[in-house]
Amino acid sequence: MLGVDLTGPPQVVAQGRSVHGRDRAVDQFELPDLWSLHLYEYTADLEVDGTTHPITPGSLSLVRPATPVRYRYRGPSQHLYAHVRAPVLDATGPRALVVTAGPNLPVFTDLMASAVASAAAFPERTRADVWMVLLRLRDAVRPQPGTPGLAENYVAETMSYVEAHLADVVTVPEIARTVGVSPDHLTRVFSRTTGQTIAGYVRRRRIEHAVHLLTRTTMSVSAVAATVGIPDLQAFNKTCRAVTGRSPRRLREEG
Repeated sequence: MLGVDLTGPPQVVAQGRSVHGRDRAVDQFELPDLWSLHLYEYTADLEVDGTTHPITPGSLSLVRPATPVRYRYRGPSQHLYAHVRAPVLDATGPRALVVTAGPNLPVFTDLMASAVASAAAFPERTRADVWMVLLRLRDAVRPQPGTPGLAENYVAETMSYVEAHLADVVTVPEIARTVGVSPDHLTRVFSRTTGQTIAGYVRRRRIEHAVHLLTRTTMSVSAVAATVGIPDLQAFNKTCRAVTGRSPRRLREEG
Protein backbone atom coordinates (compact mmCIF):
# COMPACT_ATOMS: atom_id res chain seq x y z
CA MET A 1 0.00 0.00 0.00
CA LEU A 2 2.01 2.94 -1.35
CA GLY A 3 5.09 1.61 0.40
CA VAL A 4 4.45 3.17 3.82
CA ASP A 5 6.22 1.53 6.76
CA LEU A 6 3.60 0.29 9.23
CA THR A 7 5.80 -1.88 11.42
CA GLY A 8 5.22 0.60 14.24
CA PRO A 9 2.97 3.57 15.08
CA PRO A 10 3.76 6.50 12.78
CA GLN A 11 4.56 9.98 14.04
CA VAL A 12 1.43 12.12 13.73
CA VAL A 13 2.55 15.69 13.07
CA ALA A 14 -0.89 17.26 12.63
CA GLN A 15 -4.51 16.16 12.76
CA GLY A 16 -7.90 17.78 12.75
CA ARG A 17 -11.19 18.50 11.03
CA SER A 18 -10.89 20.94 8.15
CA VAL A 19 -13.37 22.77 5.91
CA HIS A 20 -12.45 23.84 2.36
CA GLY A 21 -14.32 25.13 -0.65
CA ARG A 22 -15.82 28.21 1.00
CA ASP A 23 -13.63 30.90 -0.54
CA ARG A 24 -12.35 29.11 -3.64
CA ALA A 25 -13.28 26.05 -5.62
CA VAL A 26 -9.71 24.82 -6.22
CA ASP A 27 -6.89 24.18 -3.74
CA GLN A 28 -3.37 22.89 -4.34
CA PHE A 29 -1.23 21.24 -1.68
CA GLU A 30 2.11 19.47 -1.28
CA LEU A 31 3.62 18.14 1.94
CA PRO A 32 7.37 17.73 1.36
CA ASP A 33 8.05 15.08 4.02
CA LEU A 34 4.66 13.96 5.33
CA TRP A 35 2.03 11.42 4.32
CA SER A 36 -1.47 12.88 4.04
CA LEU A 37 -4.42 10.81 5.26
CA HIS A 38 -7.99 12.07 4.68
CA LEU A 39 -11.48 10.79 5.42
CA TYR A 40 -13.96 12.76 3.31
CA GLU A 41 -17.51 13.90 4.06
CA TYR A 42 -18.16 15.50 0.66
CA THR A 43 -18.07 15.13 -3.11
CA ALA A 44 -15.06 16.52 -5.00
CA ASP A 45 -12.26 15.64 -7.42
CA LEU A 46 -8.71 14.88 -6.33
CA GLU A 47 -6.07 15.22 -9.05
CA VAL A 48 -2.69 13.49 -8.59
CA ASP A 49 -0.08 13.19 -11.36
CA GLY A 50 -2.67 14.00 -14.00
CA THR A 51 -5.11 11.37 -12.75
CA THR A 52 -8.45 12.50 -11.34
CA HIS A 53 -9.88 10.50 -8.43
CA PRO A 54 -13.58 11.06 -7.66
CA ILE A 55 -14.14 11.76 -3.97
CA THR A 56 -17.46 10.91 -2.34
CA PRO A 57 -18.62 10.86 1.29
CA GLY A 58 -16.88 7.90 2.91
CA SER A 59 -13.82 8.01 0.66
CA LEU A 60 -10.33 7.79 2.14
CA SER A 61 -7.10 8.93 0.54
CA LEU A 62 -3.47 8.41 1.42
CA VAL A 63 -0.95 10.54 -0.46
CA ARG A 64 2.77 9.97 -0.16
CA PRO A 65 5.22 12.79 0.70
CA ALA A 66 6.33 15.35 -1.90
CA THR A 67 3.27 14.76 -4.07
CA PRO A 68 1.46 17.80 -5.52
CA VAL A 69 -2.33 17.41 -5.36
CA ARG A 70 -5.22 19.54 -6.59
CA TYR A 71 -8.73 19.52 -5.13
CA ARG A 72 -11.80 20.75 -7.01
CA TYR A 73 -14.63 21.35 -4.54
CA ARG A 74 -18.38 21.70 -5.06
CA GLY A 75 -19.13 23.95 -2.12
CA PRO A 76 -18.11 23.83 1.56
CA SER A 77 -16.24 20.56 2.07
CA GLN A 78 -15.32 19.03 5.43
CA HIS A 79 -12.92 16.19 6.14
CA LEU A 80 -10.91 14.57 8.93
CA TYR A 81 -7.18 14.47 8.31
CA ALA A 82 -3.84 13.39 9.73
CA HIS A 83 -0.38 14.34 8.49
CA VAL A 84 2.03 11.56 9.26
CA ARG A 85 5.79 11.07 9.19
CA ALA A 86 6.77 7.50 8.30
CA PRO A 87 9.46 5.90 6.13
CA VAL A 88 8.74 5.29 2.45
CA LEU A 89 9.56 1.67 1.65
CA ASP A 90 8.95 1.71 -2.11
CA ALA A 91 9.70 4.86 -4.08
CA THR A 92 8.35 3.37 -7.33
CA GLY A 93 4.76 2.78 -6.25
CA PRO A 94 1.66 4.91 -6.89
CA ARG A 95 1.62 8.43 -5.47
CA ALA A 96 -1.88 8.23 -4.04
CA LEU A 97 -4.39 5.66 -2.87
CA VAL A 98 -8.11 6.46 -2.93
CA VAL A 99 -10.63 3.91 -1.66
CA THR A 100 -14.20 3.80 -0.39
CA ALA A 101 -14.66 2.77 3.22
CA GLY A 102 -17.94 1.01 2.46
CA PRO A 103 -19.35 -0.92 5.43
CA ASN A 104 -16.20 -0.11 7.43
CA LEU A 105 -16.99 3.62 7.39
CA PRO A 106 -18.18 3.75 11.04
CA VAL A 107 -14.92 2.16 12.19
CA PHE A 108 -12.75 4.54 10.16
CA THR A 109 -14.82 7.52 11.30
CA ASP A 110 -14.57 6.56 14.99
CA LEU A 111 -10.81 6.04 14.75
CA MET A 112 -10.17 9.32 12.94
CA ALA A 113 -12.45 11.28 15.27
CA SER A 114 -10.74 9.70 18.27
CA ALA A 115 -7.32 10.58 16.86
CA VAL A 116 -8.33 14.22 16.56
CA ALA A 117 -9.99 14.39 19.98
CA SER A 118 -7.07 12.70 21.77
CA ALA A 119 -4.24 14.77 20.30
CA ALA A 120 -3.88 17.35 23.07
CA ALA A 121 -4.20 15.15 26.16
CA PHE A 122 -3.33 11.67 24.86
CA PRO A 123 -1.00 11.90 21.83
CA GLU A 124 -0.11 8.23 22.19
CA ARG A 125 -3.79 7.42 21.59
CA THR A 126 -3.72 9.58 18.47
CA ARG A 127 -0.73 7.64 17.14
CA ALA A 128 -2.45 4.32 17.89
CA ASP A 129 -5.70 5.40 16.23
CA VAL A 130 -4.00 6.65 13.07
CA TRP A 131 -1.85 3.52 12.96
CA MET A 132 -5.00 1.39 13.13
CA VAL A 133 -6.59 3.38 10.31
CA LEU A 134 -3.53 2.80 8.13
CA LEU A 135 -3.42 -0.90 8.98
CA ARG A 136 -7.11 -1.30 8.17
CA LEU A 137 -6.61 0.68 4.99
CA ARG A 138 -3.78 -1.64 3.99
CA ASP A 139 -5.95 -4.68 4.67
CA ALA A 140 -8.76 -3.21 2.57
CA VAL A 141 -6.54 -3.02 -0.50
CA ARG A 142 -6.29 -6.47 -2.06
CA PRO A 143 -3.51 -6.95 -4.62
CA GLN A 144 -4.56 -7.72 -8.18
CA PRO A 145 -3.58 -10.97 -9.92
CA GLY A 146 0.01 -10.84 -11.10
CA THR A 147 1.10 -8.47 -8.32
CA PRO A 148 4.51 -9.43 -6.84
CA GLY A 149 4.09 -10.86 -3.35
CA LEU A 150 0.48 -11.95 -3.95
CA ALA A 151 1.14 -15.48 -2.65
CA GLU A 152 2.61 -14.05 0.56
CA ASN A 153 -0.50 -11.88 0.90
CA TYR A 154 -2.77 -14.93 0.64
CA VAL A 155 -0.71 -16.73 3.27
CA ALA A 156 -0.74 -13.74 5.62
CA GLU A 157 -4.51 -13.38 5.26
CA THR A 158 -4.96 -17.09 5.93
CA MET A 159 -2.85 -16.90 9.07
CA SER A 160 -4.76 -13.84 10.26
CA TYR A 161 -8.06 -15.61 9.70
CA VAL A 162 -6.90 -18.65 11.66
CA GLU A 163 -5.72 -16.52 14.60
CA ALA A 164 -9.10 -14.79 14.76
CA HIS A 165 -11.06 -18.08 14.60
CA LEU A 166 -9.11 -20.53 16.75
CA ALA A 167 -12.23 -21.24 18.83
CA ASP A 168 -14.42 -21.77 15.76
CA VAL A 169 -14.85 -24.43 13.11
CA VAL A 170 -12.25 -23.50 10.49
CA THR A 171 -12.55 -24.85 6.96
CA VAL A 172 -10.43 -24.26 3.90
CA PRO A 173 -13.44 -23.26 1.74
CA GLU A 174 -14.44 -20.59 4.26
CA ILE A 175 -10.89 -19.22 4.47
CA ALA A 176 -10.64 -19.23 0.67
CA ARG A 177 -13.94 -17.34 0.39
CA THR A 178 -12.62 -14.70 2.79
CA VAL A 179 -9.28 -14.42 1.00
CA GLY A 180 -10.94 -14.32 -2.41
CA VAL A 181 -9.44 -17.36 -4.17
CA SER A 182 -10.46 -20.94 -4.82
CA PRO A 183 -9.84 -23.54 -2.07
CA ASP A 184 -7.55 -25.55 -4.34
CA HIS A 185 -5.45 -22.52 -5.26
CA LEU A 186 -5.18 -21.38 -1.63
CA THR A 187 -4.17 -24.89 -0.57
CA ARG A 188 -1.41 -25.03 -3.19
CA VAL A 189 -0.12 -21.52 -2.42
CA PHE A 190 -0.10 -22.07 1.34
CA SER A 191 1.67 -25.44 1.10
CA ARG A 192 4.24 -24.15 -1.39
CA THR A 193 4.97 -21.04 0.68
CA THR A 194 4.98 -22.49 4.21
CA GLY A 195 5.81 -26.17 3.68
CA GLN A 196 2.71 -27.28 5.58
CA THR A 197 -0.98 -27.80 4.97
CA ILE A 198 -3.61 -25.35 6.16
CA ALA A 199 -5.14 -28.04 8.37
CA GLY A 200 -1.74 -28.76 9.87
CA TYR A 201 -1.14 -25.08 10.52
CA VAL A 202 -4.53 -24.72 12.22
CA ARG A 203 -3.82 -27.70 14.44
CA ARG A 204 -0.36 -26.43 15.39
CA ARG A 205 -1.58 -22.92 16.21
CA ARG A 206 -4.39 -24.31 18.34
CA ILE A 207 -2.01 -26.42 20.36
CA GLU A 208 0.56 -23.63 20.68
CA HIS A 209 -2.18 -21.41 22.08
CA ALA A 210 -3.34 -24.24 24.32
CA VAL A 211 0.18 -24.72 25.69
CA HIS A 212 0.29 -21.03 26.59
CA LEU A 213 -3.03 -21.24 28.41
CA LEU A 214 -2.12 -24.47 30.17
CA THR A 215 1.22 -23.20 31.42
CA ARG A 216 0.43 -19.53 32.05
CA THR A 217 -3.16 -19.55 33.35
CA THR A 218 -5.32 -21.48 35.79
CA MET A 219 -8.01 -22.25 33.20
CA SER A 220 -9.31 -25.80 33.42
CA VAL A 221 -8.25 -28.26 30.76
CA SER A 222 -11.79 -28.41 29.40
CA ALA A 223 -11.96 -24.60 29.18
CA VAL A 224 -8.64 -24.48 27.36
CA ALA A 225 -9.83 -27.16 24.94
CA ALA A 226 -12.98 -25.18 24.16
CA THR A 227 -11.01 -21.94 23.77
CA VAL A 228 -8.80 -23.44 21.06
CA GLY A 229 -11.67 -25.04 19.17
CA ILE A 230 -11.23 -28.68 20.28
CA PRO A 231 -13.97 -29.07 22.91
CA ASP A 232 -13.90 -32.88 22.85
CA LEU A 233 -11.40 -33.73 25.62
CA GLN A 234 -10.39 -37.04 24.05
CA ALA A 235 -9.64 -35.30 20.74
CA PHE A 236 -7.85 -32.49 22.56
CA ASN A 237 -5.68 -34.95 24.47
CA LYS A 238 -4.86 -36.84 21.28
CA THR A 239 -4.00 -33.65 19.37
CA CYS A 240 -1.79 -32.38 22.20
CA ARG A 241 0.14 -35.64 22.23
CA ALA A 242 0.48 -35.62 18.44
CA VAL A 243 1.89 -32.09 18.35
CA THR A 244 3.89 -31.86 21.59
CA GLY A 245 4.41 -35.47 22.66
CA ARG A 246 2.74 -34.68 26.00
CA SER A 247 -0.76 -34.76 27.43
CA PRO A 248 -2.46 -31.53 28.50
CA ARG A 249 -2.02 -32.41 32.19
CA ARG A 250 1.66 -33.19 31.66
CA LEU A 251 2.13 -29.86 29.89
CA ARG A 252 0.51 -28.08 32.83
CA GLU A 253 2.70 -29.89 35.35
CA GLU A 254 5.88 -29.12 33.42
CA GLY A 255 4.82 -25.53 32.85
